[in-house]
Amino acid sequence: MKPTLLLADDNEEILDFLEEELQDDYQLLKALNGAAALQLLREESVQLVVSDVIMPEMDGFEFCAILKTEVEFSHIPIILLTAKNTLQSKIKGLELGADAYIEKPFSPAHLRAQISNLLSNRNKIKDYFATSPLVHIKSMAYSKADEHFLEVLNECIEKNMIDTSLDVEMLAKEMAMSRATFYRKIKAISNLSPNELIHITRLKKAAALLADGSHKIYEIVEMVGYNSQSNFTKGFQKQFSMTPTEYVNVKQAEKKQER
Repeated sequence: MKPTLLLADDNEEILDFLEEELQDDYQLLKALNGAAALQLLREESVQLVVSDVIMPEMDGFEFCAILKTEVEFSHIPIILLTAKNTLQSKIKGLELGADAYIEKPFSPAHLRAQISNLLSNRNKIKDYFATSPLVHIKSMAYSKADEHFLEVLNECIEKNMIDTSLDVEMLAKEMAMSRATFYRKIKAISNLSPNELIHITRLKKAAALLADGSHKIYEIVEMVGYNSQSNFTKGFQKQFSMTPTEYVNVKQAEKKQER
């Protein structure tokens, strides 16, 4: 499926121009100001926002500030477009959390490259988190709001990890979010379902315990909420491309080299 972009600009001609340039590669939503754009974000799953700065009712700066501070949206990258070419204007946009800042008139090829790079880099970060045993969940944070959200989420999962029935319903309740909002946030920030994220967080905790070397594998299996060692081993190997025993051997070899 094509990624979904939200385009916000009070000039309908510019919206039509952006649509013509981007429609082959992306699903597009359009809004005439920040307030309308926020409403669309509450209704649709969006991967990236392109917004003008000067708009009526809610300008791009205010929209960007809300986008980067509300946990429901804080993972979404935003590119600001503006006719203001002052350094102060650029600094304000970046301080509010804008991921890129492009001056009008702009090159469509430049805009397409910025969009592609932002989406590609985020996907690389998500893949790196999922396949690296000791990389913390906070590595996927795109803002301070995201970092706080992921820290609290990780604490919730670890606190309830021994419970084999831990699922999306329990986590959404712990995080004080509706199931739908929680699911959408997790999927967008990690490319994983909440249950997949729980599974990977269990495996990462197991990897940390294995690396520490203070527990036997069968003890760790129970500590991270698995019903059987064989299921744990299969899951660990599938996620990290090595068995728990192989991982222990690698870590032990690394410790010997450090000495």
